[in-house]
Amino acid sequence: MKALITGSSGFIGTHLTAELEANGYKVIKCDLKASADTVAMDIMKQEMIESILGEYQPDVIINMAGHANVGLSWKKPQLTVQLNTIGVVNILEAVKAVNPQIRVLTVGSSDEYGSLKESGNNVTEDIPVKPITPYAISKQAQELFAQLYVRSYGMDICMIRLFNLGGPGQAKGYIISDFASGIAEVEAGKKDCMSVGNLTSARDFTHVKDACRALRLIAEKGHVGEIYNIGGHCEMQNIELVRLICRELGQSEGLIIHVEDRKGHDLRYGIDASKINKELGWQPEVCFENGIRKTIRWYLENRAWWDEQISK
Repeated sequence: MKALITGSSGFIGTHLTAELEANGYKVIKCDLKASADTVAMDIMKQEMIESILGEYQPDVIINMAGHANVGLSWKKPQLTVQLNTIGVVNILEAVKAVNPQIRVLTVGSSDEYGSLKESGNNVTEDIPVKPITPYAISKQAQELFAQLYVRSYGMDICMIRLFNLGGPGQAKGYIISDFASGIAEVEAGKKDCMSVGNLTSARDFTHVKDACRALRLIAEKGHVGEIYNIGGHCEMQNIELVRLICRELGQSEGLIIHVEDRKGHDLRYGIDASKINKELGWQPEVCFENGIRKTIRWYLENRAWWDEQISK
């Protein structure tokens, strides 16, 4: 089985490569910059994608390229739509031209559901989506295009909605790594306080290894045209997450915290992932608190990388 991963050098792409290779896949790693084992691919260039597909003939494409920072999407909405929506259309057009039988996994987000408040405690795939950020709109648009290509061209596409992830190697710009680096900055005296969003918000968290195993199962057994939630069944308020990371870093919980909530910040996501469990047999294996401990330990063991994150 040959799998082509776009955005293979990123956080999820790196872990996904390891998951697929450990299960016998030949992985074609693609990213903007070429290296010894990575093919240069720009998802904004359809002809380049077609050339690479023709050369490597993958059985499945998992698209991890794009723009994943919700806060930054407010500052750069055009770039967000170009990468997350037009980029996927370019991939689908290239697949249609080269080999419409290639399976494609498009990766969206829980943000597509919008602000669910207290009704968000059991989010299933059939709840109406109401995206309220540029990022969420770009992901919903890519999903609509994917559904269009399934209906109109009979293409083999599955769609994923990922919930919050954590794990070793996650850069700043995401909730767990931002909290961890923010706490470390305050305790090191580099900042007077840690800026955060709404600490009463609750999220469902998944360890990246569990998410990558789910992606592999969808690549192998997912039903054409279906949407799959991937989440860890571990709902936690942001304040609880801050306290957990403080304990793991051996730091005081008496931090000075400046709450500066971003626009479009939804209050609660608690996942119902019974569909992927029932159809594909997936369920999370990594206990979230153990996953946080391992992640913090990885940060501390990779001090140069960690210091670089803190200094950004």
